[in-house]
Amino acid sequence: MAGTARILAICGSTRKNSSNLKLLRKIAAVSEESFSFSFFEDIDKLPHFNPDLDSKNPPKIIIDFRNKIEYADAILICTPEYVFSIPGSLKNALEWCVSTVIFSNKPVGIITASASGEMGKAEIELIMKTLGANFSEKTSILIKGIQGKLDEQGNFTDSLTEKIIKQFIEDFEKQIFI
Repeated sequence: MAGTARILAICGSTRKNSSNLKLLRKIAAVSEESFSFSFFEDIDKLPHFNPDLDSKNPPKIIIDFRNKIEYADAILICTPEYVFSIPGSLKNALEWCVSTVIFSNKPVGIITASASGEMGKAEIELIMKTLGANFSEKTSILIKGIQGKLDEQGNFTDSLTEKIIKQFIEDFEKQIFI
């Protein structure tokens, strides 16, 4: 390992007790030696995407969001699936990045954790490909039935899921440090 990577964690859910947020926090806790995590917690505060606002003088919160992405060595997105897609708040946040190159070749880990999730996973992968993000089959995973796989404190209750996350962390680390 080459050092500690700065990871910006983005949770696609706006719920305070979200399984996705619990999972991100668990990953941050178990990977402290490799990663230094910061969490983008204002996804619900971003204004609706408007290309007219984006062209000359974007809102300060958008500039701050983009700067956090640019400063990070890698991005970790953990999102549920809503109505066979990703949450509108996450899509809105990513739309604010379309006119930039901040995701171009940026290492990105993607976890779709939901009741089902296949369509949400496909949607987030398509968006991240469009933004030029660097991810692979190993660093974009699907965890079905997430609510039954974590307890209230965010600890794994399913050994297979814990194993999958451990492997994901190893693959994400390799992607960043290679």
